Amino acid sequence: MGCLRCGTCCVAPDISTLGKGVGKRCVHLSDGLQCGIYADRPAVCRGYRPDEICAAIAAPTLEERVAAYLKLFELKP
Repeated sequence: MGCLRCGTCCVAPDISTLGKGVGKRCVHLSDGLQCGIYADRPAVCRGYRPDEICAAIAAPTLEERVAAYLKLFELKP
């Protein structure tokens, strides 16, 4: 599966390398949902591969996708 460029992976999960908590928007995520440090992003971000979860949480807005992700994994922001 290719990246949907939806930004959910930059908001929903924690990214401890960047000091980003669950449900918090990464400071490097642009308004256009693109990574501002893509060429220099941390290994955890480089290693992420879109999968069936991306399709399972698909929704019209970033906020809805993040809420679906958090619900799916029973996470609290």
